[in-house]
Amino acid sequence: MKKSYKYNLIIFLFAWFVFCSDLYSQEEEPSPFTAGADFYSSYIFRGTKYGTGPAIQPMLKFSKAFFSAGAWGSFDFHGYQEADLYLSFSLPAGFSLGMTDYYYPDYDYFDYSDTSGSHAFEINLGFSKWGLTLSGNYILNKAGNAGSIGGDKYLEAKYSFKSLYLFLGAGDGWHSVNNSDGTDRFAICNIGLGVTHEIKVTDNFSIPVNGQLIFNPDTEKMYIVAGFTLQ
Repeated sequence: MKKSYKYNLIIFLFAWFVFCSDLYSQEEEPSPFTAGADFYSSYIFRGTKYGTGPAIQPMLKFSKAFFSAGAWGSFDFHGYQEADLYLSFSLPAGFSLGMTDYYYPDYDYFDYSDTSGSHAFEINLGFSKWGLTLSGNYILNKAGNAGSIGGDKYLEAKYSFKSLYLFLGAGDGWHSVNNSDGTDRFAICNIGLGVTHEIKVTDNFSIPVNGQLIFNPDTEKMYIVAGFTLQ
């Protein structure tokens, strides 16, 4: 099983780099590559807080036609580290299909074991149309240091207005607290609203700002976060 995940990751990385290079070399157009960073007061993901204090979240992205691939990370000033890779394909009628590799640099990159693995591999299915966004996510493997149990699921619905959006998410595995007997359970873990705004700096440059109020009824925690993006 350990070798299987290692080979899968090598294939994933190879496809990520080759596909990007091949698509980019086909035509001379404005660069499909973008880079930037988010700066947030806290890192909250699917209703759970990761790390301590403000987080810097750099990103690299390649987009061409129906295909995109990227790298995204989150780092704070108290030692939390996360570095993810992803692939995504836009499908007809507003659907999308992708895969994310969640990796935690505190641990050995080539550890794919169940007990101490540092990677969680997730399949992502999405739908977006008329302001409605639906997503379904499924983690393929158990990885002790990544926190996944294998088969972890997360479902989310989001509806966006002009500058306001509402969201509701539920999951099991690493998204929820276990039952008192230690068994896994599916629970609502991410309810909230967000507000987006742009701060105009010059005629050609503005800074997107995002604020969120998030409540996790499963852990009985509420968070208020705000951040901005530079790109």
